[in-house]
Amino acid sequence: MVPEDMNEELLKRLKGGIRDVPDYPKKGIVFRDITPLLKDRELFRESVLSLSGMVAREEFDYVAGIEARGFIIGAALAYTTGKGFIPIRKKGKLPFRKVSKDYDLEYGTETLEIHSDSAEKGSRVLVVDDLLATGGTAQAAGSLIASLGAMVAGYAFIIELEGLGGRARLSDGKIFSLIKY
Repeated sequence: MVPEDMNEELLKRLKGGIRDVPDYPKKGIVFRDITPLLKDRELFRESVLSLSGMVAREEFDYVAGIEARGFIIGAALAYTTGKGFIPIRKKGKLPFRKVSKDYDLEYGTETLEIHSDSAEKGSRVLVVDDLLATGGTAQAAGSLIASLGAMVAGYAFIIELEGLGGRARLSDGKIFSLIKY
C-alpha cells in the first residue's frame, strides 16, 4: 500500500534520499542505503509522517522495530502514533529472557531475538524495518511476535524491492511501503 495522498514530487524527493551502494554486502547486491534520507531532517520527517498516515486506520498496540535501521524508523513511528516500542535484536544483544528465531538472508543466516515479555497475548504489533527484500527478516520477526501469543497487525517499510518476492512471505498482516523498486 502506498499512501493515497503521496504525490509524485514527494515520492521523487524520498527516492532522492536513497543511495545505491553496489556490491554490498557482497558482489552482485545493490544495497539501498537510507542514511542520506535519515540525515535530511525534512525527508526523515516526511517519511515517518507518510508511514504514520498509511497505518493510521490500523489497530495496533505496539511498534516493533527490527535492528538496526528498523529501530530508527520504528521508534519514530511509535512516537508519532502514540504506541509503545518493542526492539527486535540480533542474537546476544538482549539482557532478559528471550525468544529466538533463525532465518535466512539473501546473503547468509542470522538470528533475531525478542524479550519474552515484550507483548501481551492478544496484543497487536506493527513490525517495522527499513527495507523489504526477500522477506526473511520480517517473516522471522512476525514469527517471534506470534510466539509471544501476540498478532502481527502489519508490516511497514520505507523501501520494498518488489522483484525479490518478500511480500508473498508475509501473509499474516497488511504490508505498507513508501518506495518500491
